[in-house]
Amino acid sequence: MVMKINGTSALSSNVNRTRDNNGHINGNGHAFKIWEDTDIIGDDHIATNIETPMRADAFLLDDERKVEIIEQHFNKIMNVLGLDLTDDSLKGTPRRVAKMFVNEIFYGLNPENKPSMSVFDNKFKYGQMLVEKNINLNSTCEHHFLPIFGKAHVAYVSSGTVIGLSKINRIVDYFSRRPQVQERLTVQISEELKKVLKTEDVAIIIEAKHMCVSSRGIQDESSTTVTAEYSGIFKNEKTKDEFLTYVGMKL
Repeated sequence: MVMKINGTSALSSNVNRTRDNNGHINGNGHAFKIWEDTDIIGDDHIATNIETPMRADAFLLDDERKVEIIEQHFNKIMNVLGLDLTDDSLKGTPRRVAKMFVNEIFYGLNPENKPSMSVFDNKFKYGQMLVEKNINLNSTCEHHFLPIFGKAHVAYVSSGTVIGLSKINRIVDYFSRRPQVQERLTVQISEELKKVLKTEDVAIIIEAKHMCVSSRGIQDESSTTVTAEYSGIFKNEKTKDEFLTYVGMKL
């Protein structure tokens, strides 16, 4: 079956479902309320924008209220799965998951959590590339809400200002801690570094494993995904090769 998504055709699984007059989807004897403008895209990985898709009212609720609501819904999910929430091991799980979502793995959704950035004059007059490699990266696939984990390698050439090394790690972590697509994550980190450092001379490579590939579907445990974004001087093949050599990825 083919569905229209933002005016573009996309393939989806042929599921026997119908919509009633109240906007419910009826299938297998159940009815589910859905948003009228939402289409099912299945495994099609469609990115529409460099920005993370967020509703205009995303921050009307404070974090504690979000935790409360997510806890209630996750309680229902566990009940539907048939789990006994009176068991000592399980009864605290809905709140643990809710707090983890809001305060940890998705803290990067909230702009108030964006790390503050301080830049300094390049008083050493260092004019070569600075490379920070093997930065830990932990994110979440926005299609299946399963972990993405790996390493990021970042480089820049100063245009007159420099940034503390730990700030690079914090930028990587902030944009990782939200439902993500690796391609978007790569570009978001690059754009933020260019803005903070006031330079186009930025490069980033991310190599990561996707649990949505290794633990479901094809269940391929050996593959990794590599994405790269090169700007400014890093589009020069010689400079790019130098960066790839430093991070151990030169073929």
